[in-house]
Amino acid sequence: MNIVTTIKNETSGCLGKAAVIDGDRKFSYGDLFAAVDCAAAELSDQGIRPAHRVAFLCGDSIDYIVVSLAILSLQAVIIPVSVSLSLDELEPVLEKIDINFLVFDKSAYFRDNSNRIFTDSFFEKDFFLYHREAKEELPEDYYELNPAFIRFSSGTTGTSKGILLSHESIVERTDAADKALNITSDDVIVWILSMSFHFVVTILLFLRRGATIVLCGGSFPESLLEGLTSQKGTFIYASPFHYQIITKSDIFKPKLLINIRMAVSTAMRLPDYVACDFYEKFGLELIEAYGIIEVGLPFINSSKDPVKRGSVGKILPDYEVKIVNPDKDGVGGVYIKGKGMFDAYFSPWLRRCDLISNGWFKTGDLGRLDSEKFLYIAGRKKNVINFTGMKIFPYEVESVLNQHPDIKESLVYGTLHAQYGELPCAKIVLMDDIKTDFDINEIRKYCYKHLAQYKVPKEFHFVSNLDKTASGKLKRWK
Repeated sequence: MNIVTTIKNETSGCLGKAAVIDGDRKFSYGDLFAAVDCAAAELSDQGIRPAHRVAFLCGDSIDYIVVSLAILSLQAVIIPVSVSLSLDELEPVLEKIDINFLVFDKSAYFRDNSNRIFTDSFFEKDFFLYHREAKEELPEDYYELNPAFIRFSSGTTGTSKGILLSHESIVERTDAADKALNITSDDVIVWILSMSFHFVVTILLFLRRGATIVLCGGSFPESLLEGLTSQKGTFIYASPFHYQIITKSDIFKPKLLINIRMAVSTAMRLPDYVACDFYEKFGLELIEAYGIIEVGLPFINSSKDPVKRGSVGKILPDYEVKIVNPDKDGVGGVYIKGKGMFDAYFSPWLRRCDLISNGWFKTGDLGRLDSEKFLYIAGRKKNVINFTGMKIFPYEVESVLNQHPDIKESLVYGTLHAQYGELPCAKIVLMDDIKTDFDINEIRKYCYKHLAQYKVPKEFHFVSNLDKTASGKLKRWK
């Protein structure tokens, strides 16, 4: 099986239809496949073969989609690399995955001893290829799995292992997600997120269904305004950060989203106040999706019920969920099993069947199911703060802090304490960085009004910024 062949077969009747629009550039499905075939032929001439590991570093664009599909069409394995990674972060990834090739856009990165490729072609970017001598000491299992992607997790909860997905798993997890998203060839997808972190369950699904993808990541939010105005988008896939900006910006009038049938929020927890403010302005309920690299999108809250805000929804038909060792409030470990699960961890090599028991994957999240089986995520098990035996979930406290008019963003964490176990503390970025006379007691009083006393941070520290992963998530440690 090959996911690119699957896309071509499923969209054979859409060759004249717009596939991707990127500013003034527009590729029909016919244009897209012709470009993919041309790029694949050159990559093959450069020595890329099935199962070769090809790291790919490029900004979001039509070019990104074409090169990614070209690599996959050769049965090679793509390792998406974010352009936001520093050299210190990039090199360990290349070594750990033991890549055979690196394909990169010169405007984002350069490496000596590289060859320019795709010259005199339809590409806007200048691409180069670096050939690396890999060790090739891989188990036979690797080749038998029909590998397609190796993705590194964002690094918020521990050492990243490199998550391997086969072509078969990609087909299964895109089919599973679509039972809630219901993508059709009539959909015009307004795309904002980074493709290096969001591609498999989204871009590949949109292409399988013959939808039109409008790239709006550049010069945000003006590019989004242009996409909504000129292309009449029907579907938005973005993060709470993007939706908050859309809501607060005066350039986005309430009627601007009149054609949007679904606005999906992903990448991080959706705060209730963001969902509420968005609905009040646009009359559209945000759809929270709960994605896990190892699993896919097993939860998508498409109920559109304001009462269910804060929930990631019911488990989708192709999955099962259970809560293990729940406490008195029903909060316990979230375990999931179903279609499209990851096939292995690459480094060190571990097969899925050797890692999980009876098909159940331990997500590392804590959550509870309500009486209607809607799942509410409380937080990561590793990040729960244990204050005198009482659990404090950082996300809950941060959601309150971030609603304070003088706070831009916050990070809540625990510090060890001999008497209390752990003390809840908070790092705070103020809206006005140069504010020196800010009264910390004002924030403390605000917290006491909106939180149980034991949840209020005992220490507050003002900082100029918070460390984040390449995908934009707060870096947490414990």
